[in-house]
Amino acid sequence: MTKSNGNGNGNRHGATDEKVNISTDPISPKSKKVYVSGTVHPQIKVPFREISLSSSTTETSNDNGNGYHPKKDDNSLIVYDTSGPYTDPNVQINIREGLEPIRLSWITSRRDVEYYEGRKIEPKDDGYREGENPNTERFPKTREKVLRAKSGKNVTQMHYAKKGIITPEMEFIAIRENQKRKQWVEDAEREKRLAGNSFGASLPQEITPEFVRDEVALGRAIIPANINHPESEPMIIGRNFLVKINANIGNSAVTSSIEEEVEKMVWASRCGSDNVMDLSTGKNIHTTREWILRNSPVPIGTVPIYQALEKVNGIIEDLTWEIYRDTLIEQCEQGVDYFTIHAGVLLRYVPMTAKRVTGIVSRGGAILAKWCLSHHKENFLYTNFEEICEIMKTYDVSFSLGDGLRPGSTADANDEAQFSELETLGELTQIAWKHEVQTMIEGPGHVPMHMIKENMEKQLKACGEAPFIHWGL
Repeated sequence: MTKSNGNGNGNRHGATDEKVNISTDPISPKSKKVYVSGTVHPQIKVPFREISLSSSTTETSNDNGNGYHPKKDDNSLIVYDTSGPYTDPNVQINIREGLEPIRLSWITSRRDVEYYEGRKIEPKDDGYREGENPNTERFPKTREKVLRAKSGKNVTQMHYAKKGIITPEMEFIAIRENQKRKQWVEDAEREKRLAGNSFGASLPQEITPEFVRDEVALGRAIIPANINHPESEPMIIGRNFLVKINANIGNSAVTSSIEEEVEKMVWASRCGSDNVMDLSTGKNIHTTREWILRNSPVPIGTVPIYQALEKVNGIIEDLTWEIYRDTLIEQCEQGVDYFTIHAGVLLRYVPMTAKRVTGIVSRGGAILAKWCLSHHKENFLYTNFEEICEIMKTYDVSFSLGDGLRPGSTADANDEAQFSELETLGELTQIAWKHEVQTMIEGPGHVPMHMIKENMEKQLKACGEAPFIHWGL
């Protein structure tokens, strides 16, 4: 199932004398990669997968040089494709080079960003002490300079949306979300029969770039797209768009290698993951993340408190705002697209979990709860939230406000701790929006079906209809 692309590392510690096996075969012999060009921004090429529904091999696309133009009588199906260039036979993949930075020209043409040196990479970023030698190879093409917003500028997609600007990212998303939808909605009977109950969502028959812009401006959707991750293909998360799937990957102190993590990311995107979270722990966190980002066609998220904890040798009491802030900037400069930040775990909420059946099950939530109790101080992510917003809008990193007090069992669903934190996340959402930082809210797992509606109604009210990401119900 895999093809060796060479020019990589193949053993556990990243030596350069073995080849990397990264999956680049077509997802199915009955499908192929096709592209649709933009209208507002003709330079964009939006990928789709065309699946042949015929037993014969007939050419179904009509490319006149401006991209793929599907016909209504095509004996094929066009579907959303998250696999990036890994399934395009016309693209040569070399993970030591990374993917083409398809968004770089879009970003720089707006003339509101600048290159700068960035922070120096230190041994502690990979979990090593001074004098220790890292046992893995750094990404060969590590950039000498990184991007940030110019002084006084805001480079978030929410900022552009509020200014009435339709960015290439927005048109890319509109084309991607439609998936040839116009052909199907022409069948009025089918459209009416399959309409269902939207529960207040606004689902248009056709997604336009203007609709994308409007939803982002209102905070009902986010486009996770760090300006330092130009390799990513734009996607959107919001209740008025297609459902998105997240996959978690990550090395640990026990097992895994960089090759395995890159291959996990590739397979996640091949299988339809719209975004991937790197939850690495142990050694080589920074280096592993660099290899993943430079080779990822989908947005990458992290939980920065995990790396910050590694920098203090796992001693929660030694965590400080300064260490966490430095970690945020490090990951912003690398290109992480969204951060899970557990800023809603407040000191006064921790005792509310004492009588729970399963206590605090969120790792990030447990870390912050222990820190608060150890120092008898308020969560430093909460007290420094305004500064976090300032950092994130400099690179267009989105918030995934973490539910550190989510229930870990149905017995604890919809309790005081969960809903108290949710109210605080709503307050933080308003602060983030004041800075025009894109924001989504993490929702609980382990909620019985008859209690889901209450969860959704409370979240929509408390958080102003910000996107709600669930870890399973």
